[in-house]
Amino acid sequence: MEDTKIVQMYWDRDSDAIVHTADKYGAYLRTIAVNIIGSHEDAEECVNDTYMSAWRAMPPHRPMILSTFLGKITRNLSFNRYKQIHADKRGGSQIPYVLDELAECIAGTGSVEQTLEYDQLVATIDTFLDTLSTEKRVMFVRRYWYNDSMADIAGRFGKREKTVSKSLERIRRDLRHYLEERGYRVE
Repeated sequence: MEDTKIVQMYWDRDSDAIVHTADKYGAYLRTIAVNIIGSHEDAEECVNDTYMSAWRAMPPHRPMILSTFLGKITRNLSFNRYKQIHADKRGGSQIPYVLDELAECIAGTGSVEQTLEYDQLVATIDTFLDTLSTEKRVMFVRRYWYNDSMADIAGRFGKREKTVSKSLERIRRDLRHYLEERGYRVE
C-alpha cells in the first residue's frame, strides 16, 4: 500500500493504518530498535510504541516521508528506552561504541543544544555528508543513525570489518576538520 494511503488512514482514524504500517515498516523499525537497545523484547515494545505515537501525531501532522517519520519516532523511543534499561549492562547494543566514535567530532560536556545551535549543526553535518561518495555516506548513516555493527556494514558492502572501520575513522576525521573549519569547537 502506498504511504499516502496509509497516512490518510491515520487521518481518517482507521485502525487498519497500524496494520498496514506494521506490514510495510515493521521489520525496518525493529532493526532500528534492536540496533539501539540490543534486546528483541524491548525493541518490539518500542516499535509498538511507535505505532501509538504515529496514531497520536496524525492528525495534525502529515508526514511527507512516512518511513523517515516512523524511523525517527522509533529511534527516539529506543534511545529513551536504552537510557531507562541501561542496555550496556545487558549487552548487544552498539550505542556505547557509536557514541565513543562520534565523541571526537562533537565537543562539550553538556548536550549539543547547549554547546551550539542544534539546527545549524545538523545542516552543517548534512552539507558535509553531501560531499561524500554514496558508499561512504551510506556507511556513515548506517553506523551513526541506524547504529549498525561494523560486521553488518561490512556484509552490506562486501568489505572486511577492518576496511569499514578505517573508512569510518577517516570520515570522522574529515568531519572533525570540516566542523573546525566552520568554527565549531571539537575536542
